[in-house]
Amino acid sequence: MSDLSAVTEIKQLKYRYLRCVDLHLWDELGETLAEDVSASYGKRLSFDSRDAVVRGLAEQMTDDVVTEHRVSHPEITVDGDTATGRWYLQDRVIVPAFSTMIFGAAFYDDAYVRVDGRWLISRTGYTRTYEAMIDLKDVPSFQLTENHLQK
Repeated sequence: MSDLSAVTEIKQLKYRYLRCVDLHLWDELGETLAEDVSASYGKRLSFDSRDAVVRGLAEQMTDDVVTEHRVSHPEITVDGDTATGRWYLQDRVIVPAFSTMIFGAAFYDDAYVRVDGRWLISRTGYTRTYEAMIDLKDVPSFQLTENHLQK
């Protein structure tokens, strides 16, 4: 497999990971992670296994929490069956029950491992460049008109 092919697969892996987070597809999220993955999300959340990451994110992101995660500007270096990646993140978290929207930016620093021909995330985490919060009461016209997680 060429490095270019590996980079393409790693990009798809990261995008799938974020899609699973935003859609709360916890079982599918687990399939993107190595069993012994380590994850650190800013100063507040750290986990040290696949099960802990999935359980921890599911506990944080209940069905009344709407999230949007976008990454771009990947810098991926492949070295055989391992790789590292840096991504620019922009994210938003909306919690209507607390009338809160949090948004910000960060840089992800990831590591990947190829197991049985498939890339997995072995380390992920980010360092914030900024985070801001808005009380939605300050934006009287704000309405969450659809939430795919609410049945």
